[in-house]
Parts: sequence; structure tokens; C-alpha cells
Amino acid sequence: MKLRRTHIPDKLLNSRKKRISEETLLAQVEEILQEVKYRDELVLKRLTHPNNDDGGGMGNNFNVTLLDGKRIFHISDIEKTCINYRLRFLDAHLYKAEFPYETLIRIKELEKSHCIALQGFKLMAPASVFKLKNADDPLLFAPIGNDFYYLVHSWGKDLHPFRKILMWPFKHLENFMFFLLVLSLFFTNLIPSGMFSLENNTTEFFILFFFMFKWITGLSIFYGFKYGKNFSSAIWRSTFSNA
Repeated sequence: MKLRRTHIPDKLLNSRKKRISEETLLAQVEEILQEVKYRDELVLKRLTHPNNDDGGGMGNNFNVTLLDGKRIFHISDIEKTCINYRLRFLDAHLYKAEFPYETLIRIKELEKSHCIALQGFKLMAPASVFKLKNADDPLLFAPIGNDFYYLVHSWGKDLHPFRKILMWPFKHLENFMFFLLVLSLFFTNLIPSGMFSLENNTTEFFILFFFMFKWITGLSIFYGFKYGKNFSSAIWRSTFSNA
């Protein structure tokens, strides 16, 4: 006589049937899922709705013993990074895409461990990811207070390795003028020597350089005024898309 082998899933199911009916179990699971969904909606509401506090003075009541020191940043550090990489640091409700579910999980974990409801979320990211007024990798922060912020979560792709170099001319007016001088010098050197004079002398070169600099600067000013562009040091907290 061949004995029937024990199938554990069947034994598990029989044990459960003795304890609770399938209808009651499904009702309990539905209640749990509804509760999880409700908590997710509360977190998402705080992320996607405007808040009155800018996070500088009033912050979240974190338990300092549970904070990760590598995730605490002062506004001066955030400002410097935004200017270097031409990023914005704005309220999270301006984010135009959907927040990844991992972000909600991270927020709920922090809230559970610190016994608080996080408020005043800020986002550091390129201007393209925000819903801005008309005039590649987000970082979500929660204010601690006194201009300190806690990095809650980051997602998406890392920025291009050359972004800092590419955005260097747009940091300040001084950077931009130096960039225009170098660009003018480069284009002046492309002009064939002796094109406007039989003799190749320093005076001719500087005259050409002067006119080249005026031409490039004029185009840059026209473009800047037409599209309302400004330097990174002036727009890192701007909510206007054409800045």
C-alpha cells in the first residue's frame, strides 16, 4: 500500500478553516488594505498640497537620536549645490510627476519611528520636473528647523556627469562674462589671418576680438531678455519656469 505524501499547503488551509471562515478572513484583509490606502492618501496629500511654512523656522519634531547625520543639510549647502548644478529647491507640491511608492514607504517609516507626521516637504531637482508659473533626479527633504533639512528620499537617474561644468557659466554674472570672453577669443582665432589686412598684427586681432565680443554679448543679452533667463544664484528658489 502506497502512502499518500503530505501536502503542507492543504494542511495549512485545513488549519485556517478551523480558526476562521474565508469570508471573515477576506473582510479582515480588505480592512487592512483600506487602512494602508488611507495612510498612503494622507502622506500623498501632505506631499501634493501647498504648505504655509517654508521650513526655515518651524520644522518637524524629529527624534535626534534616530537621525542619520549623513542626511542632514543646511540651507547654505543646498543653495550651493543648486547653483552649481542649476537646480531648484521648491515646495514638493509643485512636482508634476507622480511620487514613486517607495517615497511613501520611506516617509511612513520615518513617521512611525519618530512618532510624527512630516510636514513642509521640499524638493531639489531640475526646473523641468516642476509645475512652474510662466513669467534629472529629485531629492525630497523635510524641514528640521532653523534652516536645516533632512533628506527623506531620492529617486530617478543621476545627473549627467558634465552638468556642473555645462552649468558653470550660468552660476553668476562674473562666470557668464568670463565665458563670453573665452568664447569670443575662440571665434576670433577662427578668423583667417590677413582677412581684413595685408599685415597680421596685434591691433587687428584686438579689434576683431572686440567686435566679436560685442556681437556674442549682444546675442546673449537679447536671448536672456527675450526668454526671461537669469543666473542660477537668483533662481534656485524661483517658481517661474522661464527664469
